[in-house]
Amino acid sequence: MQKNNENLCKVRTITAFLSLTRDKDTWASSLYKASTLFIKLSESLISDDYEVQSIRIVTNPFGEYLDTNSIDSAKKDLLYLSGLLDVFNKLGLRIRFAIGEAKNEHEIGLVPELIRSFGDLSNVCVNIDCDDGVLNNDLIRSSAEAVLNISKLVPRGEGNFNFTVNFNCEPHIPYFPASYHEKSMPDCFVIGLETPDLLVDVVKNTREKNADRSHKVFFTTCYSAMSKALQENVDNINHIVESIKGQHDFFFAGIDSSAAPSKNCASLVELYELMGVEYFGAAGTIEVSSLLTKVFKSISNVKLKGFSGLMLAPTEDTGLAAGTIRGDFDIRALLTYSAVCGIGLDTVPIPGDTSMEKISALMRDTGTMAYRLNKPLTVRLFPIPGSPVGEQTQFESVDLCNCAIMAVP
Repeated sequence: MQKNNENLCKVRTITAFLSLTRDKDTWASSLYKASTLFIKLSESLISDDYEVQSIRIVTNPFGEYLDTNSIDSAKKDLLYLSGLLDVFNKLGLRIRFAIGEAKNEHEIGLVPELIRSFGDLSNVCVNIDCDDGVLNNDLIRSSAEAVLNISKLVPRGEGNFNFTVNFNCEPHIPYFPASYHEKSMPDCFVIGLETPDLLVDVVKNTREKNADRSHKVFFTTCYSAMSKALQENVDNINHIVESIKGQHDFFFAGIDSSAAPSKNCASLVELYELMGVEYFGAAGTIEVSSLLTKVFKSISNVKLKGFSGLMLAPTEDTGLAAGTIRGDFDIRALLTYSAVCGIGLDTVPIPGDTSMEKISALMRDTGTMAYRLNKPLTVRLFPIPGSPVGEQTQFESVDLCNCAIMAVP
């Protein structure tokens, strides 16, 4: 296979999706089966110069295998599961874990204490349905209440990193915490990428090599170059996956082609600037957002899963974080950009005293867009206790960038 910038295209995650039952004696064998996949695929990717940043497991809804009669019984079962995962961690195989979706108001009510007690072991989502154009506001209000409770239970409001509300999202998103699985589906895995370094490098080279900077030619050339580079890496990764087929028990469901930015790679903001936008949030932002989304959707030869789109997460992208401090964009803008791209309102810090009613309304706005435009959108808000609009966050998590707290209109 043709090799193309493996060091710039990283594998953010290999995510396995499996089902657990109430028979806890079967949990260890299920986890062991996933570990076989992780070891074989990681070794193959690394030998071909791809960096594998994380390995993850996502289950069916936690109410189907944890004892959710009380918070104490649920914590007892999760403690047992944590002990099983520790065995793999001690072997050098650190597995991040998502306990699937909370299906009802009772289960949503358990989430804040589970996140406080187990942190990154308790990645959870809630899927909000829409009946004849009307969203399930009971689940939305319960979710908004959980967001506020989590912010009070976990220092600096960081616990909401592990909780999100999904609208129109299908199973098998490889990124946390929007991930979920259904027990009616076979065990499978999805690969998620981190590509901002690759895309920035491609656009820089395109600018240097093309003297014709007319708008149409430049945009068309950039699109073709980014799509080609991403496709080459997807083809190469798909070839690696095929090479170990039969050596594990999981079905390959596909790839999430999203850029998935992080603190440790180029900011997506740099892409916008290279494409001629003065700054992210300035005139032209929607146009470039649409073009980038087209790049992620252009991938062929493999099934696209998850978002496969443009992710704009202020606390996971250094350039976006800096933009909040400068006031380059606001929540309304992020929601507007979701119409042509993205993930919705992801990792957005807001004042800790924001009311449940306002948070619920913001979720309903996002959900309305998701179903009206038939696209997957999520809401992951970080209320910051005691902090007003404009003040900077003081996150200590290695995954989060500090940024300005944004107003909820």
